[in-house]
Amino acid sequence: MIGPSSSHTAGVVRIGRVAIRILGKKPEIATITFYNSFARTYQGHGSDRAILAGLMDFATDDRRIKDAFDFTDNNGLSFEFKAVANASTMHPNTVKLQLKASEKEVTVVGESLGGGMINIREVNGFTANFNANLHTLIITADDTKGSIAFITDILSHDDCNIATMSVSRKAKNDEACQIIEMDSDLKPISLEYMQSLRWVHEVIYIPNIDL
Repeated sequence: MIGPSSSHTAGVVRIGRVAIRILGKKPEIATITFYNSFARTYQGHGSDRAILAGLMDFATDDRRIKDAFDFTDNNGLSFEFKAVANASTMHPNTVKLQLKASEKEVTVVGESLGGGMINIREVNGFTANFNANLHTLIITADDTKGSIAFITDILSHDDCNIATMSVSRKAKNDEACQIIEMDSDLKPISLEYMQSLRWVHEVIYIPNIDL
């Protein structure tokens, strides 16, 4: 791990690496907002370099983290930092990422919990609360009756055990989001089938890799 601290460096790198997997590629434009303790210390503790490193997919022990600013041009990354020092509803170590690449945009809110552990609090305004330590499936779809049972049935046919699951929605009969953490990997054909369903808008899959 590259220091000075796991909360301000390793955890922040991991949040960035999860975010680009949600986006599906490295971002071209990033608006990075640090909250609370992060807002006051991100420059001195290197969290600015850490988040840029994560958005460029550097590992947490990559020595380039300390010089991350020097690599942004070659990676085609344009970025802006913002700071909100007093957000009472936010964890002390929170960062919000608004990322753009080609025609796609995502917003990810992450929390660095210490020891390199993280919590992805929100994805595109939906409550998420996953830690990226397991295989993670993010499905946005119509708020359709029976949709949860349908998806879990697909997973059962892959002999996949669900560790945690959360569902949130914008409003009744509007768009909903399922966040599913699983103990085992999914077959590509299962992901393709879920994406083909007419009521499914997007399927994002983050396999359990060393983030």
